[in-house]
Amino acid sequence: MTLQQRAEAFAALGEVMRDGAAGSAAGPASRFSGLIEDLHLSNPWFTPDNVRRAVAATGNTLTMEKLQQWLSGYPGAADDTAPVTAGVVMAGNIPMVGFHDLLCVLITGNRLQARLSTKDEMLMRAVTGTLTAIEPAFASSVELTTDRLKGFDMVIATGSNNTSRYFEYYFRNVPSIIRRNRNSVAILDGTETNDELELLADDIFSYFGLGCRNVSKLYLPEGYDPSTLIPFWKKYESLRSHYKYAVNYDHNKAVMIVNREQFIDGGFVMLKESTSLTPPMAVVNYSFYRQGETPPHTVEEAENLLQCVAGHGHLPFGTSQQPELWDYADNIDTIHFLQNKQGNVNVY
Repeated sequence: MTLQQRAEAFAALGEVMRDGAAGSAAGPASRFSGLIEDLHLSNPWFTPDNVRRAVAATGNTLTMEKLQQWLSGYPGAADDTAPVTAGVVMAGNIPMVGFHDLLCVLITGNRLQARLSTKDEMLMRAVTGTLTAIEPAFASSVELTTDRLKGFDMVIATGSNNTSRYFEYYFRNVPSIIRRNRNSVAILDGTETNDELELLADDIFSYFGLGCRNVSKLYLPEGYDPSTLIPFWKKYESLRSHYKYAVNYDHNKAVMIVNREQFIDGGFVMLKESTSLTPPMAVVNYSFYRQGETPPHTVEEAENLLQCVAGHGHLPFGTSQQPELWDYADNIDTIHFLQNKQGNVNVY
């Protein structure tokens, strides 16, 4: 296949996914619309709203206009080079989280060997099944497994800080991208509109806050009353009725009460002043900074711990979980990594 043919196939996949997210029960879109309604039966975190959000967000990026804009930054992408087998260890914390790596491998003409997360297996099989139905030439370039990867030339692995140490050892002899835990923050300056504060709720609560692009920490100007934010987030009050989220909310509230920690209880979320970027589920941390000063996260934090930042002068509120094709995880250019088929430089 030429690069143009591959791009056209992914653009057609995007149309199917958009139709599926819109609820179409016709043709291939029905596969996605059915999964949107049913996946919560096997994975309670994959609620219809969250799966629909993920399928729609991915489908919206897969247009010919956006694909061409993205690929135009890689002059060598259309070159007919010998393909390599790229192993991809996919996470399953939120729906479709492994899709961008799949896209990068296949759009560059390489072979994909993906180790699927059992949490997101059905959705990713729907993606590859639909893609190969659209363009059968992809079939020989896709291998999916839930077992150990074998026979790969390079690897992209996403996991926790603990599993990353295993990945670093196991993949030490091949070029690799190893991704660890990251968090996202929002910086408020006190001039946000009511609409922006409502959009901030999407950054925090979509996917139950389980994604690395979900905002887990707020930087607030001195004197800001964090309790005033909660009324703008009421559209997510229904999270309290999700039993797994409720268990985490009740547990973490009890822990803070027992430990005599100060917190603001919003009934479905708790706000706590803390320097930590990684609060437990149902808790959002915050810190204060002086007006006119930069919030006190360090350059090292930004490079190694932060995925993205929402706020004026950063990502617009409400878009942290709507990355474009050129928004790479951990700011590591996956296409460039795949194009550099020689050498043995690992990227962490």
